[in-house]
Amino acid sequence: MDETLKDKVPPHNIESEQAVLGALLLNWGAMSDVVSILRADRFYSLQNQVIFEAMIKLFTKNATGDTISLINELTVEGKLEQAGGAAYIASLTDTVPSEANIDYYANMVLDRATRRDLIKISSELKASSFDLQKKSDALLDSAEQKIFALAERNETTTIYSAKDIMFKEIELIEQRYNSKNQFTGVPTGFAKLDTYTSGFQDSELIIIGARPSIGKTALALSIIQNIACEKRIPCGFFSLEMPYESIGMRLLAQEARVPMQKIRSGMLKVDDVKRIQDAAGRWFEAPLYTVDTPNMKLIDLRAVARRMVKNQGVKIIFIDYIGLIATEDPNKPVYEQVSEISKSLKALARELSIPIVALCQVARDAEGQEPNLAQLRGSGSIEQDADVVMFLHRDRIKDGDSVGAQDAKIILAKQRNGACGDIDIMFLPAYSKFENKADEN
Repeated sequence: MDETLKDKVPPHNIESEQAVLGALLLNWGAMSDVVSILRADRFYSLQNQVIFEAMIKLFTKNATGDTISLINELTVEGKLEQAGGAAYIASLTDTVPSEANIDYYANMVLDRATRRDLIKISSELKASSFDLQKKSDALLDSAEQKIFALAERNETTTIYSAKDIMFKEIELIEQRYNSKNQFTGVPTGFAKLDTYTSGFQDSELIIIGARPSIGKTALALSIIQNIACEKRIPCGFFSLEMPYESIGMRLLAQEARVPMQKIRSGMLKVDDVKRIQDAAGRWFEAPLYTVDTPNMKLIDLRAVARRMVKNQGVKIIFIDYIGLIATEDPNKPVYEQVSEISKSLKALARELSIPIVALCQVARDAEGQEPNLAQLRGSGSIEQDADVVMFLHRDRIKDGDSVGAQDAKIILAKQRNGACGDIDIMFLPAYSKFENKADEN
């Protein structure tokens, strides 16, 4: 091709487009495979787009697609000439090197379409980058959103046979048997909860719900302390409400068992300083990676989560909390935004094959009583999308009350692949920390 034309003519392969259409006319049974790969707009030629659209209509009506039925369908729709005429359609079967290679031809068409989309996206981004009225972070967000949408669009559906499923399951069972590990997932450090769940499992979305100031963040950080500091399992934490300095204070108070009030005020004894230094040394080596961006956009959160898994080897992610994640359209009704977030987080857990733990507030009518699934705030989709839903419940501490250990409870309200039940735990207000009850260690 002439070098001057290379940058002007979008990537395409008319021969492969014709081969796909011709092969379908010779082997209509392959239509089920092709429609999972291609849509009409993936074809470069307009007349080939029109032909494939007609084929999809025949397929939808369970009609057999051959040259005669296709010409008739296009004639009825008044699109025969737009499709190149009867002679062009009849010639398609003559252009097929081998109908057995239809998947190869279809993927070639998809490849060229993807390249055209990338060129279009890059051209739009180039033009937008010259517009100084647009913020650079908005441009980056738009770029990632468009690329991600293109990747999702090109995803194909895989069908697994019973043999495939059983082979994989036996392989997993053998791995678990040989490892002699009590838990198959990431252990939380709460003995009875781990007995119920076998640890937080890969690809699962876990929701921790409670009323404000009951201790959702404290529970999450207590679990993170066990995962990252004790077990040395790489852990990611998105704190959308609290800055990393406050997180550090809580982590030190929990690990050193020095009251937060003393750390905050600086009124420390020599022994307190020693315990804090020792705790800081243990945390210094812990594989915990924190992001404290407030009102973080969903697409940004997904992008950073992917980087955490790829670059830091993160095995579990915590998000504090769902209500502070921003969607692309803040004008949508709240329930639609929450639904979009919960579905996206579940999809992300599956994509990254790690557990994602998201904190969530419950409705005001749960105040003073044990919360339930109907009280998850924002949308019923959270309950539907989550694999595990647990609630934290305890009595509020009033001013002047004792700050000693307090009874608390984790209510395991939903577990897609296991039993539900209540887990009694202890809350230590001075350290903002939850622990096993003494008889459950």
